[in-house]
Amino acid sequence: MNRWWIGLVGSLVMLSPAVVGAQAPHPEGGTHTVHDNAIHTFILVDQLEWLATNPRATGWDAKGWIGDDRDRFWFRTEGEASASQLDRTETHLFYGRAVSPWWDIVAGIRNDDGPGPARNWAAVGVQGLAPYFVEIEATGYVGAEGRTHARLEAKYELSVTNRLIVQPLVEIEIYGKDDPDRLIGAGLSSADVGLRLRYEIRRELAPYAGILWSRRFFGTADQWRAAGQRESDTRLVVGLRFWY
Repeated sequence: MNRWWIGLVGSLVMLSPAVVGAQAPHPEGGTHTVHDNAIHTFILVDQLEWLATNPRATGWDAKGWIGDDRDRFWFRTEGEASASQLDRTETHLFYGRAVSPWWDIVAGIRNDDGPGPARNWAAVGVQGLAPYFVEIEATGYVGAEGRTHARLEAKYELSVTNRLIVQPLVEIEIYGKDDPDRLIGAGLSSADVGLRLRYEIRRELAPYAGILWSRRFFGTADQWRAAGQRESDTRLVVGLRFWY
């Protein structure tokens, strides 16, 4: 009998490390998440599209970054071209710092070219993913001669099927003072609303079609009318979205 108890206790002692290890919620060595210091790159051409205008125009909107999980250098570029010439271009160069898993603070410079004289701006803003998966870019700008500008862009992706995606987008611009050379008035300047439906052949490649509505307001609308241009416009688009 004594030998039987001694054998049972010995077996439990031998098994106890395995049992304890299996039940341990945090195994030795630690599994906490750490930031990755490796350098990565990402480029997204969100819009490369042909617009139903007269004359026909081509538009683009792209962004990308290089860096690690916390510190990145960003670029953004957008614009339109028609009749083999650039109508307008806008280019950002930013340094971005992650302040949470979903948000970055960015700071840098922006250059605008056409219509009218080129403008350069210092820029600071935030970008990230708001609740309900709304993508936000909110940026403030300061330029020469006391010019100020604010822009808010919000977009959302709604999955109709596994490959069919609807993307609504809203962009609002506000300027601090008149800029007659660029047909811009102080205050709420413009709003753009878009709706694009894309089909993802692969996650990295998707053709799309959509409709865009643009409207100028207040002083900006007055300057556009005085220049013989319409303050509102609706356009159909066909394009391609890709990333790598």
